[in-house]
This record gives sequence, structure tokens and C-alpha cells, in this order.
Amino acid sequence: MVYSLNDYYKIKLSHNRLIDMTLLAIDWGSVGLKAAQLLLSLSILVVLHEFGHYITAKWFKCRVEKFYLFFDPWFSIFKKKIGETEYGVGWLPLGGYVKIAGMVDESMDKEQLKLPPQEWEFRSKPAWQRLIIMIGGVTVNIILAFIIYAMILMVWGEKKIPASSLKYGITFNDPIFNELQFKNGDKILAVDGKPVLEYGDILRKLLIVDSTVLIEREGKQVLLNMPVDLIGKLVEKKKKTEGPLISPRVPVIVMDVPDTGFAYKAGLRNGDLILSVDSVNTRFFDEFEANMAKRTKGDTIRLSVNRHDSIVHFSTVLTDKGKIGFNPPRAFETFDSLGVFKFSIRKYGFFEAIPAGIKRAGSELKFYIDQFKKILSPETGAYKGVGGFKAMGSVFSGTGWDWEHFWTITAFFSIVLAFMNLLPIPALDGGHVLFTLIEMITGRKPSEKFLEYAQIAGMVLLLALMLYANGNDWFGW
Repeated sequence: MVYSLNDYYKIKLSHNRLIDMTLLAIDWGSVGLKAAQLLLSLSILVVLHEFGHYITAKWFKCRVEKFYLFFDPWFSIFKKKIGETEYGVGWLPLGGYVKIAGMVDESMDKEQLKLPPQEWEFRSKPAWQRLIIMIGGVTVNIILAFIIYAMILMVWGEKKIPASSLKYGITFNDPIFNELQFKNGDKILAVDGKPVLEYGDILRKLLIVDSTVLIEREGKQVLLNMPVDLIGKLVEKKKKTEGPLISPRVPVIVMDVPDTGFAYKAGLRNGDLILSVDSVNTRFFDEFEANMAKRTKGDTIRLSVNRHDSIVHFSTVLTDKGKIGFNPPRAFETFDSLGVFKFSIRKYGFFEAIPAGIKRAGSELKFYIDQFKKILSPETGAYKGVGGFKAMGSVFSGTGWDWEHFWTITAFFSIVLAFMNLLPIPALDGGHVLFTLIEMITGRKPSEKFLEYAQIAGMVLLLALMLYANGNDWFGW
């Protein structure tokens, strides 16, 4: 898993709230909720991936000896043998497996391979059948992503904010953007010469930018040159900060003022637009937050607000949390009604959701491949953002079980799992596929001893990658 998931999905999916006012503290309930969602998501993906191998093996009359969720070295949490197959749940939550008789896999069952091949063994089947069995898991993951995306489009719909509708442009929430010459209020027009049409695409395009970003600033177009290691810079900054990297720039709109607070008694009302604090311009929320960060509880401040096109001035005392005491709008629909930007939801019918789901899965796959290319180029610094289970868990909702969010992330993980498993690395499906294709082309089957050594080498490589990714999560290796 890579760096960009966290911010991309926070922006893409948090359509029900724009400004996160929660305190930045460790919430163990939130951690547990995210862990539960990650565990469920991976369990669904692993079981269905292995089912793809299982059903195709059964189709070609191979004997499947084990079907496990998670790994079971030394012991398993649960197991039950039905027919010739043992079904179970292991204790090591790093994936899952099916053990197909006569196949060199992670079980490293050498004893069986010393015996003469049997007709029900994987090694006895023609190459084309073995190839289908090996791509069965990837195929199921791809189909699953299609289905989930189609379901999302039918149930929750497609949410869009046209980039051109962002009346006040973008707020850049990390100082690194200032170093790159961006300014709050800029409108992103194009990245690498390609137009940016949707707000949800802005961050993902910035994460994989190669050279230039075209912006509109105060009515003029400006071309900004981006450094080759922009991703690495964003990753380094992101490890030290919280919250989304970018957000729509919005006015300071008062949505709700408790009638028991100082602000209400001083004269603040729902619908007011805060223009300044102590004569310092705070028309936009980024300016307002910067100003309020200098204040402490009990301070008296003077506000200027726009109320029905009239300017009103009054003073109020900050709460014991150093706040004025009002809630801003959180729903994107509210900002749409106020003309800050356009927000639409389109729900698809069953038959139109299928091609739309396929298209969306293809778009997400392309996005992931673009990220992967960046990781393979050391000069981009993208490798610094490779993460493991912590990074994966961080993209789930920690404030409640959001099913739309859960299924969107699960669909993306399904695409990632399919792509990663097709990499030509021994111990992955892609390694087996590569050897089988070579056999089909040359007519020569690799020896079982070669496959055994390749499997060991692949497992060592994958273990090293896993240790690096998870170490990067916690220690920033």
C-alpha cells in the first residue's frame, strides 16, 4: 500500500463533512474501529481470492487439501475437514492460502513431490489448465471490484464537485505547497498539460505529477514547475502532520450558534459570514484558523460579520477551549446551496451501473499503476511512502462504521491485491504464471527443484518487503 491512499480517500469520501473539528489525540476506540474494518476487508478479499484458485482447481479435478483464511504455522484457531479439503482459520493474519495437491507453494510440502505424479495433482494437469488455476484468484478480485463499484454507484451514487465550480479555489493545508509557489485561492486548471475536471482528481494528479501544474490566480494563468521528488517531499511532510493536504477554500460561515454561549449573547447568529477578527481579514477559513491559533481561552475579540449584506460589529469572549463557539457547515450540500461550489450525486440504475463500475475500476487501477511507477523511480522519493497494515488501516473511518467508505476502500484493495499478485515474483501468482507461460512457449517445464528454490527466494523477498513497508509505517525507514 502506498502513501496517497490516506489523503486521497479522505477527500474523495468525506462528502458529509468538509471541516474536521476533532481534537488530534490518540483515540483507541477509533484505532479499534479502523482495525476491525481492515480485518474484515482483508478477510473478504483473501477468502474470495483463494476461492478463485479453489473453484478453478476443482473445475479441473485437482485435489484441494486445505482452504485457509490466515496462515496456520504450528496450529490453527479453527479447522474442519469436509470431504478431501480441510477448511480453517489460522492465527497469523497475513493473508490466506489454498493447498492444491502437487503444487509447489507456500506450504513447501516436499514429501508429496517425491512421489510419482497422480492424475488429481496440479503438476499432472496441462499447462493451460494450470494457468487458469493460477489466475483464478486475480480474476475473482477484478470481478469483485467491478461488482462493488457498481453496487456503490447504485446505492450511494457518484458524487462530484466540478473543479471549475470551486468559486474560491483551493486551500493548501501544508507549508510545502507554499515552497512550491502555490497560494490559497489558486484554482488548479491542468496537471502535466491535462485538464483537471473534478475536485476529487486534484490530489491524485498532484501525487503523480511529472513536471508542471497550470493554475489560475487572480484571473491570470500561471505555470508552476514541480520538482521530480514532489511525492517524497509530500510523504515526509505528511508523516509529521494531520488532516488532508488540500481542501476547497470556503468562507467562514456560521451554521449553528448555541444560544447559551458567549458568542450568541454578543450577537452572533446563524448565517453570519465572519469577515474579520480584531480588524484582521479572516474571510476564508484558512485565514480564520491562522488568526484564531494565536488566541487563548478568555480572550476578548472583536468580530465583523456580514449579515444579509449589512456589516455588523461586536465583541465576544472566547470559550474555555479558546473558540468563539459556533459550528461551520460540514455537508457538501450546504456549500452547494450557498454557491461556494457545485456538488451533485448521481445514482445509477442496475444496467448502467455495470459499465460505470468497470470504468471506475479501470480508472483506479491506472491510478495505482501510476503510483507504482513512481515507487520504482528512486529519484521521486515515492518509496518513502510505502506503508503496511498501519497505512492500510488509516484510510478507514474512525468515527463510525461508514459502509460506503468501507466498500470503496475494499474495492480499491481488491484492485491492489489483483495487481500485486500478478507481479512476476516467485511465491506470488504472477511468478507461477510467468513460469507456466515460459513452459507453454518453450515446451519445457521447469524442474520441481527449480520451482522450490524460486518459491523460497520469492518468500524471502516478500517477507523483506513486508518488513520494510510495516517498518516504514512506524519508524519511517
